[in-house]
Amino acid sequence: MSFPEACAAARRTGYEGIEIEPAHLSPDPASLSGPERRGIQRAMDSEGLHCAGLHSLFKAPPGLHLTTPDAAVRRKSWEYFSRLIDLAADLSPASLMVLGSAKQRSAIDGATPAEGAGRLSEGLSALAPHAMERSVTILMEPLAPHLCNVVNTLEEAMRVVRAVNSPAVGTMLDTHNTAAETKPLDQLIREYLPHIRHVHLNEMDGTRPGAANFNFKVVLDALERGGYHHWLSVEVFDFNPDGATVARLANEYIRRLEAQHERRSGSGIREARP
Repeated sequence: MSFPEACAAARRTGYEGIEIEPAHLSPDPASLSGPERRGIQRAMDSEGLHCAGLHSLFKAPPGLHLTTPDAAVRRKSWEYFSRLIDLAADLSPASLMVLGSAKQRSAIDGATPAEGAGRLSEGLSALAPHAMERSVTILMEPLAPHLCNVVNTLEEAMRVVRAVNSPAVGTMLDTHNTAAETKPLDQLIREYLPHIRHVHLNEMDGTRPGAANFNFKVVLDALERGGYHHWLSVEVFDFNPDGATVARLANEYIRRLEAQHERRSGSGIREARP
């Protein structure tokens, strides 16, 4: 789909916002012109969609890596990150940037995971003032160990967040990426909720919510009890039989769980409005 077609499909299947992978916009997304950025905004506005922000930040252009021992490549990568902050800000006020990017942050070429995490802290510390200036929040995403060897749990993500020590850097919860967590999900959410600014919903195998047996009820109940008021975002990696059907079924499943919770408790997760 083109981006306007994707926006139409998102609205048609019941969503209120869209989270953008920059590589879907351009092979060099940070170089999008002002008119091109305004065109992306118009596509979202025409469907009444909010822009939740950006994720999968470094699938394009090629050759970037945030934690490599190669200082020149690392410098080029963080400079590009700074330009992506501007893209996020231009597409939405109070935008989010989910720092997943497994291949572009894994420890490589003899570096250790601890060195990788330190380089993430160093790079984010340098960019935090610019993110603050542009009203962008960068979210350190824990990733499952089979995807990445740097920052695999919320505790490890919070070490980075605390090292940076800026309101512009927080963390998020991705249900697919809780594989390395050892605490119960409701305890994790209770402990880290003040710093969780975004939630990705997906099954452990990457399929849509409701396609397997992940306990989303526990997650939604814990978020509601804690007063979570940010986005719930569906992120999937299996689009069979097709993207629109997967999006519709995922949305219907989550809405159904929310409705069941509201009938039981008389309350629900407050809808986010960036």
